[in-house]
Amino acid sequence: MTTGSRAPAATAEALVRLRGAQVSLGARPVLRGVDLTVRRGEVVALLGANGSGKSTAVRAVVGQVPLSAGGWELFGIPGPRFRQWARIGYVPQRTTAAGGVPATVREVVSAGRLARTRLRLPGRADRAAVDRALAQVGLAGRARDAVDALSGGQHQRVLIARALAGEPELLIMDEPMAGVDLAGQDVLADTLREQVAAGRTVLLVLHELGPLEPLIDRTVVLRDGCVVHDGPPPKGVGQHALPGHDHVHPHPGAPDTALAD
Repeated sequence: MTTGSRAPAATAEALVRLRGAQVSLGARPVLRGVDLTVRRGEVVALLGANGSGKSTAVRAVVGQVPLSAGGWELFGIPGPRFRQWARIGYVPQRTTAAGGVPATVREVVSAGRLARTRLRLPGRADRAAVDRALAQVGLAGRARDAVDALSGGQHQRVLIARALAGEPELLIMDEPMAGVDLAGQDVLADTLREQVAAGRTVLLVLHELGPLEPLIDRTVVLRDGCVVHDGPPPKGVGQHALPGHDHVHPHPGAPDTALAD
């Protein structure tokens, strides 16, 4: 499957925009002037080694980390004024699905509809959306199970289903494949493929492209809090084409302006 014909024009609406984003944790700079744009219909992968600032960047996008300098927008609205959270499905980096609170799989996934239902009681459309989300991640048969009974990879699938249940326009997923076995990765790759086919815009944090590579329109690589590559996904050669190879670790002599395969 090729993605070139699906990639939007440069004039398509920007759903995510970071401009000169800077973030510091204490005295340590984490983001150093990051520019990032994700346009409607794009699937963008944010890559980089551990500590490069990937997760901090997406947490800044959803307002969880304040910027010390620069700015951010969602759907053309300045971040501090954005309130339309039902338009966004966010999957945080590796966490337990219920946060320590006793809950069933269905109860956790149903929480993904809260931004849409607000004060009204859930209706038929809400229940159907939850059913679809559970089926998409292969957990329809576990809906009544306690989340605590699931494996780490299944917790991740619950979090993804929770995001999908809200039927968002924009999916932001931080390391969605972390802790998921190969069979689960195939399920999630199929799920994401369906979302892309339905026209969803997707921003992914990944350690490596793996089974999601055919879906990616553009990769943005961070190193030490700076963007060092923004363009098409890299083509693996030699050992870099082997399954499981880490495509983002630094190589001796690699120029800062090029992608560190």
